Amino acid sequence: MKELPNPTFPMSPLALPKGLLQRPLSFFKSPSPPPAAPAERGGLTVTWAKHADEVRQAQRLRYKVFADEMGARLDTKLPGHDVDLFDNYCEHLLVRDELTREVVGTYRLLTPAQATRVGSTYSDLEFDLTRLRTLRESMVELGRSCVHPDYRTGGVIMALWGALAEFMVRNKLDTMIGCASIPMLHNGVVSGDVAASIWQQLKQTHLAPIEHHVRPRLPLPVERLDGSLLVEPPALIKGYLRLGAKVLGAPAWDPDFNTADLPMLMRINDLPPRYRKHFLGA
Repeated sequence: MKELPNPTFPMSPLALPKGLLQRPLSFFKSPSPPPAAPAERGGLTVTWAKHADEVRQAQRLRYKVFADEMGARLDTKLPGHDVDLFDNYCEHLLVRDELTREVVGTYRLLTPAQATRVGSTYSDLEFDLTRLRTLRESMVELGRSCVHPDYRTGGVIMALWGALAEFMVRNKLDTMIGCASIPMLHNGVVSGDVAASIWQQLKQTHLAPIEHHVRPRLPLPVERLDGSLLVEPPALIKGYLRLGAKVLGAPAWDPDFNTADLPMLMRINDLPPRYRKHFLGA
C-alpha cells in the first residue's frame, strides 16, 4: 500500500460499544427517507488514515453523500470519489464499523504547517480571512465532514468530535475553523431563504466579536431573500453551537455543492465544561 506523503499523527484507537444509542442527528436534508439500517452492525473505531487507499475510502463516502445524496457537482478526475487539491495535505479522520470495516464517517484536518505548504485553507477560497491572521499559527481547518446515511444516530459524530478534541490538545492547537453548509434545497425547491433565515437568527445569538469577522467572496444575496422563516439550523451546525462555536459572518454561496456556507470558529478554551469533561476528561 502506498504510504501517505504527509506526516500522520499517532493516535490511540477509540472504540465505542456495540449498539450505542444516541438521539438521532439528521446531518443532511434528503428528499427521501434514509435507507433502513443494516441488520448487523459492529461497534465504531476511530483511526487516522495511514495509506492512500484509506483516503480513497473516505473520498468514496464523501462522493456518496455530497454528489449522490446532495447533488453536488464535483470536479474530480477519479469517478465515484470526491477529490480536491487539499486532500494530499490533510490528515483524514475515519470512523469504521468494526464488523464490516466500512468507513462510515470522516473529517479532514488541515494543520497550520500543511496550510502553509499548500498556500491557503479551503475556507480562504470562500472567504477573506484577513482578520484571522493572528490565529493561524494554532488554527486547524476542519472540512468534508460526512456520515453514511445508515449511521446518522449520533455515535459517529461524537466519536469524530472526541478524536478531534484529543488531537487539538495533544498537538497544542487551540482554534478550529471551517465552512458549515446549509443545503439550498428546501421542500423540493432550490432556495436561499432557509440559509438567509438561519443567518438572521444566528447573527443575533452566536456572532463572533467584530475583530474576527470575515467576508464571503461570493456572498449569498441575503438582502434579496426571505430571512423570516421559522427554521432550525442543520443538526451539525446546532452541534457546533453547543460546543461553543461562533459564526464569523454572512454565508457564502457555493454553487457547486448547492449550499450556503457559514464560516464558523471553535476554540478549545470555549468548550462548555460538560463537553470538556466528556471529550478530554478534564
